[in-house]
This record gives sequence, structure tokens and C-alpha cells, in this order.
Amino acid sequence: MYLKKIIVLLLVISIGCDQSSTTVRVEKDQAAIRNVLEQSAKDWSKGDLEGYMNAYWNSEELKFVGSRGITFGWEQTLLNYKKGYPTPAHTGTLTFDVIHVDFLAAGVYSVIGKYHLERTVGEANGIFTLIFKKIDGQWKIIIDHSE
Repeated sequence: MYLKKIIVLLLVISIGCDQSSTTVRVEKDQAAIRNVLEQSAKDWSKGDLEGYMNAYWNSEELKFVGSRGITFGWEQTLLNYKKGYPTPAHTGTLTFDVIHVDFLAAGVYSVIGKYHLERTVGEANGIFTLIFKKIDGQWKIIIDHSE
């Protein structure tokens, strides 16, 4: 009977430790994802669309969903950005307001937030949902739904 109590106690302690390490890992992942978004906003605001696209998975499997439908692929998404934001007056200054960063599965998170684009040709505001995945040690957007 005494041995059963010790085993149960050790299981409870190990589960608690595992949850603690998971919490720390999730917090680190969330902070890293926020850093990716901060850097991408800085790159955008400098007019560096290629730098901004570093946050995205460089793959034909990347999906961008917007008001005009779905775009597949990193190259096409970059071309669309270049076409829609051809000058510094169009790119302006980008800021993000991250509302939630949620753990979905190991190495996968969703991010819900708002964007604000301050620019001389007219401000633009909207909402987004991003799916981030850790690929080759880096957090990358694999799906972007922005409106």
C-alpha cells in the first residue's frame, strides 16, 4: 500500500513537472512568434517587402487568403504585395496588435490580431489569423488569412 502511494505521488510530481516545462516552452514559442511579427513589421515599414516575406514559409504550399480569394505560394504572394504596394507611400508604417497566440500542436500556433497601416495614400486597418509552424528551427507563417 505504501509503495502505491509513492508511485502515485511520483506520477503527480512528474506530470506537474512536464506541464511546467510545457508552459515554459509555449511561452518561449509565443515570444519568438511575436518577435517574428515585430521584425516583419519593421521590414515592411522600411519598404523591404522581401524582408517582410522572411516571416513566410518559402514554399509553393504557402496559402494567403484575402478579400480577393486565395493565393498559393511564396513567390506569388510576394508578387501580389509588390503589385499592391508599389511605393513607400503605399507601404507606409505597419503595426500589429496581437490579440491571441494559441498553441495548436507541437510546433504549430495560431495568431489572431489586427493590423494598422499608416500611410499617405490612406490608412488601412484589418484583422488576421495566421498559422505559424516551426520549420528548420524557424517560425514561419504557413497560412495567412487577412482582411
